[in-house]
Amino acid sequence: MGFAVFLPLLLFRCRLKRQLCWSAAATDSSRVCHAICAMEESDDDTICLGDSIFVNRDYELTTFTFGRHSLRLLCLRSASTDYDLTGQVVWPGAVLLNNYLTENAGMLHGCSIIELGSGVGITGILCSRFCHEIVLTDHNVEVLEIIRKNIELQSSLDDPCSAGLSALKLEWGNSDQLSKILQEHPAGFDLVLGADICFQQSSIPPLFSTVEKLLLFRGGKCKFILAYVSRAKNMDAMIVDEALKHGMQISEVQGTRSVIANLEGVIFEITMQSS
Repeated sequence: MGFAVFLPLLLFRCRLKRQLCWSAAATDSSRVCHAICAMEESDDDTICLGDSIFVNRDYELTTFTFGRHSLRLLCLRSASTDYDLTGQVVWPGAVLLNNYLTENAGMLHGCSIIELGSGVGITGILCSRFCHEIVLTDHNVEVLEIIRKNIELQSSLDDPCSAGLSALKLEWGNSDQLSKILQEHPAGFDLVLGADICFQQSSIPPLFSTVEKLLLFRGGKCKFILAYVSRAKNMDAMIVDEALKHGMQISEVQGTRSVIANLEGVIFEITMQSS
């Protein structure tokens, strides 16, 4: 039975007394579970569904190759049933960005990097082959868990580069979380990376707000490299408009526009505009 059919039947059998509200603003699967369990306290035969119904943790050890660099990572083959857990898989934009970084590794040498929406950590872990400090971030605790497992995996494989990797929670637009990261890294970062992180229109303003603060923290001596995969024309325009709105200059890196997984992708280099 398909999940779309199974879930409504299961909810019916659980005798839900209140309306189930799957909020698009939910930040993790526990909120969804909490909504499902919002039943009358007097209902003695209430069945409470655990988080596991929404979370797939059947990770597979997978090998990825970029140039002469091979990475072994835990990831899913397909996304979880929870829309907020897209970070459990490797998306086309990450492949696009990793190929670009491998071909231009010189730009990474000696840099400190923060990656936004790191997913399973495939880009940050590749960068550890060239950089001394990489902070991988995500807002979802489940995704952060798999990032940390993949960092531990690199250590178990005796990868000396893994020492510079760390994973921290960062929700775009959350000033407290960003301030905490910058307190722990007072020199800031040379590069901000993002791969295939522009899915929803609502996420674009807080994303660029966060990027602006990171760029300005280094006095504008920092750049944002974004691997963008086009899935909707209105999003294409919104990316450029939002960058300009935040006083940024956005440039397409020549020669990076390509088709990947039947989608058009491109690398953007984004900096603060000179005053």
